[in-house]
Amino acid sequence: MLYKVTVKNNLNANGVRLEKGMSVEVASQSFPLLSTLQGKEAVNNAFKAKYGVDVRKACALQSIYLDVVKIN
Repeated sequence: MLYKVTVKNNLNANGVRLEKGMSVEVASQSFPLLSTLQGKEAVNNAFKAKYGVDVRKACALQSIYLDVVKIN
C-alpha cells in the first residue's frame, strides 16, 4: 500500500523544524501506518531522505502532527 504523509502544522521541537505541507510518499504494509514500529520507521526514513529532518527526534510520529492518506 502507498501512503502520502503530510505535516499538518508548523512545528519546532528538539531542534527539528517541520513546516506545514511537507509531505512524503511511503510504501508499507502497516495499517494504520503510524500504529506500528515499522510504519513509523518508514515515515521517518522518508522524511530524512527527502528533507533531512528527523521526525522521531521532534516526537511528531503521531496522527496529531501528521496526516496520512492511503493512495492505493
